Amino acid sequence: MRQQTMKGLILSGGKGTRMRPLTYTSAKQLIPVANKPVLVYGIEAIVAAGIHDIAIIVSPETGSEIRDCIGDGSRYGANIHYIEQDAPRGLAHAVLTAEPFLRDSPFVMYLGDNLLQHGITPLVEEYRSLDCNSEILLTRVPNPSQFGVAELDGSKVVKLTEKPPEPKSDLALVGVYMFDERIFEAAKAIKPSKRGELEITDAIQWLLDNGYTVHPHIVKGWWKDTGKIEDMLEANRTVLDTFERDMRGTITGESSIEGKVVIEQGAQIIDSVVRGPSIIGAGARIEHAYVGPYTSIGNRCVVERCEIENSIVLENSSLSHVDGRIEASLIGKNVKIGRTHRKPVAYRFMVGDNSEVGIT
Repeated sequence: MRQQTMKGLILSGGKGTRMRPLTYTSAKQLIPVANKPVLVYGIEAIVAAGIHDIAIIVSPETGSEIRDCIGDGSRYGANIHYIEQDAPRGLAHAVLTAEPFLRDSPFVMYLGDNLLQHGITPLVEEYRSLDCNSEILLTRVPNPSQFGVAELDGSKVVKLTEKPPEPKSDLALVGVYMFDERIFEAAKAIKPSKRGELEITDAIQWLLDNGYTVHPHIVKGWWKDTGKIEDMLEANRTVLDTFERDMRGTITGESSIEGKVVIEQGAQIIDSVVRGPSIIGAGARIEHAYVGPYTSIGNRCVVERCEIENSIVLENSSLSHVDGRIEASLIGKNVKIGRTHRKPVAYRFMVGDNSEVGIT
């Protein structure tokens, strides 16, 4: 039984290229799922497992924004430290960057854009009870070539491969790992991969090759990697499904609220239909509109005379007088979408790099 106090390490660097253009101006780990930044779910999961001393790896580009959002961690029951990684050089490099903070404790490493249905409390408890150097989380996926993949012989880990073109198993590494101090030796012993990174799969393989114990745990329940827009929307649907009806805003006129809907303080629903599961953020206004299932409307947004479903709208955005239903969309902060009356009648856009616009 491991008696040492464990620490937490959350990886929140990286450039978020698959989530552009949103990630040109915001860290991908701060994009909200059900109106809560993805990163906060990770912090809460680690704290729920009894780990309160947490370091967050940040990049030079997004470090200040993450600090501003999360602060010292006290509101989450955590003591948060920030460690800057100069460039995304791989997960094992991130571990080495945090070595001064982690050196004296076993730790859990959590990728900041991941969500697990049941959190990590039972996994941390299992690791504490085992006499092993590492515990890795695995889940069966239909597309293993996009992940680190583990090969097992019974309950023993035999081999780990990063994004193999021809996977020999469908067991993908979930973005949560537990390590003792041997991981530092492993990370220093490996060489950068073809993509120039120190891969955590190579470091864990080094542990295996050198006689150290790596315990596999196959995760039950859902796991979401929110690295792409479609993944983010799926995670939003999954989390909203867990909500219960909670009505704290005001509902007036010919409005109808159907199913599991959360309406936060100060939100106004005026002559509108809101169908759950969905969440309407604090101070938002929904007027003569339809908000369909699996939609998160951020704080202080306005949705007026239009329809939207299966979408995420970030804070302070406005959607008005849009013909046709908006669906499967991720709309950033301070965005305005609406009809103008300027002549000649035409579409007028101000759209950033790597954006995608669908016209009906």
